[in-house]
Amino acid sequence: MPKLSVPLHSTDRDFRGYGANPPPIRWPRDARLALSIVVNIEEGAELSLGSGDATNEFMYEAAEKVDGVRDLCMESHYEYGTRRGWGRIRSTLKAHGAHATLNACGRALALSPWLAAEAVADGHEVSSHGWRWERQVHMSEAEERQVIARAVDAIAATAGTPPVGWHTRSATSPKTRRLLIEHGGFLYDSNAYNDDLPYMVSQNGRDLVVLPYAFDTNDMRFQPGGGFVQGDDFARYCIACLDRLYAEGADEPRMMSVGLHLRIIGRPARIGGLETFLNHAASKPGVWFARRDEIAHAWRDGLGLARWQPRPPLSDFVA
Repeated sequence: MPKLSVPLHSTDRDFRGYGANPPPIRWPRDARLALSIVVNIEEGAELSLGSGDATNEFMYEAAEKVDGVRDLCMESHYEYGTRRGWGRIRSTLKAHGAHATLNACGRALALSPWLAAEAVADGHEVSSHGWRWERQVHMSEAEERQVIARAVDAIAATAGTPPVGWHTRSATSPKTRRLLIEHGGFLYDSNAYNDDLPYMVSQNGRDLVVLPYAFDTNDMRFQPGGGFVQGDDFARYCIACLDRLYAEGADEPRMMSVGLHLRIIGRPARIGGLETFLNHAASKPGVWFARRDEIAHAWRDGLGLARWQPRPPLSDFVA
């Protein structure tokens, strides 16, 4: 192999993954595809002067950024998610017998604790989406520790049990996985977008399952310029993804993540796209509607690892 004329910097990035040799793991009941429905709960956790934040949110449906004063229009876009969107999504999941993972911000559940109670009653998992809907990449270690602790406390108080999964808004910190392992209460992390299979990471003699997420099979693409206009657009794209992964799943394991948001797919003209997709998925023998904690446990079991158990939170995790 010829030598590169320009030297490369060393890197800890993994561009190959499993390559052509994925672990010979079969999902429970010999399923061909683990289908993870993720419902993001962000309503009330978005940036808002009305919630004591330094600025207002500007994302998705809002038409313009408002500075210096409370943005009641933006707040109402998010409120739609809990007032109407959740009910539609909840009934759709229930009609298909689909258990999902609620990726919930702690502050959102603190403001709408009834939503966590309904989700748990339906058999869904409540995972952590941080305290607020915010990026952690520029946080100090002390700030990030505080965010993790506050989110865990809020979810434990509203859902009845602390979260075992973590997934924050896009730009995660290089410190995050180390802190999750150090905390001791986390089974998996979803801040990755680099595979259709879970994988393991280890630090300081302890490990964490990474369950990659996806932005393409995600209703966030209804935002302007995202590519989805009608509910059928969402359904067609997700069905195409499922069919390809289902075919590949005949020979080796596959996982598919579908990201939902209360205020987005929960709109009247879009919810039909979710119904169409779930109808198709349910018609396929060997599609496993799985919570993310179930997938993480199954992956560890398939690798022959000891059953994961949370460690008691460190008393000095937040100094």
